Amino acid sequence: MEPATVLSISIAAFVIAITGFSIYTAFGPPSAQLDDPFEDHED
Repeated sequence: MEPATVLSISIAAFVIAITGFSIYTAFGPPSAQLDDPFEDHED
């Protein structure tokens, strides 16, 4: 394969992995540890 193809596939895989990890963190089991500043603030 050409180096440009390998580089573009590697970058795409990295972006997809970061996106999957952020979705897992936001909506998966680790989301129970996240704080909501709007819920904590009292008017």
